[in-house]
Amino acid sequence: MTAIDQPADILVLGATGKTGRLIVNALQSRNIPVRPGSRDAERPFSWQDRDGWDHALQGVRSVYIAYAPDLAVPGAPDDIAAFTDRARKAGVEQLVLLSGRGDPEAQASETIIRQSGLRWTVIRSSWFFQNFDQGAFQPMVAAGELALPVGQTSEPFIDIRDIADIAVAALTGTEHDGQLYEVTGRQLLSFADIAALITERTGRPVRHVDIPHQAFIDGARAAGLPQDHVWLLDYLFSTVLDGRNARVMDGVERALGRPPRSFAAYAASVPADAWAATPAAGLAS
Repeated sequence: MTAIDQPADILVLGATGKTGRLIVNALQSRNIPVRPGSRDAERPFSWQDRDGWDHALQGVRSVYIAYAPDLAVPGAPDDIAAFTDRARKAGVEQLVLLSGRGDPEAQASETIIRQSGLRWTVIRSSWFFQNFDQGAFQPMVAAGELALPVGQTSEPFIDIRDIADIAVAALTGTEHDGQLYEVTGRQLLSFADIAALITERTGRPVRHVDIPHQAFIDGARAAGLPQDHVWLLDYLFSTVLDGRNARVMDGVERALGRPPRSFAAYAASVPADAWAATPAAGLAS
């Protein structure tokens, strides 16, 4: 690997999120200067507060961009374009973007990054394994029922540790410059497959129940989710998870020279209490 001298900070946006936490920890463990970017950081960062962006970017060489809540939401490309312009003016040299597969809005943001005139790497990712123990699906797993409007659609879910490994490599070297890595896990899995694998891992029955799309959205509203989150769920489950991404890609192998982690390896790493039984039934209650 061609290492880069690091006189300035690497800014990690979404530093308290799933991938951001891992990237910050990995860089800190290597004594590489890193600046966490979040609302609660020493230099706060929020996508809703553009006035604070310049302070967060001061002295930064490279930026890892994980956009919240999702690059699919209306206005995301405008934010990415405005941020890229601020970053360029601040002297930033490199951008590493976490993007999503099968999502035209996310690909619009990718184009902005690729045409920025800065060094860039795009990590276009499938859905995360960790959504089942750290994210929206965890309460359903704990309740024993993945009640989702997905039918038999399969997804090549990926471990966020693979994404973090690629991001760290890109942020600390030059050989990933100008690369778009479409990253997936090693196999296609339906939600019924996931339920069976979690059952095998925990010894506690978990099943997938296919429910009508509108019932799922109504359940999200009844659970008190904000309207923008409800919109995102509606979009993701009606559009992105329609089978368009049901293929395995080689991005992890291309970037890291090794296969992606398996679901079994992920499940073995999940703390025993993460999937403990609970009376909660998630969004479908």
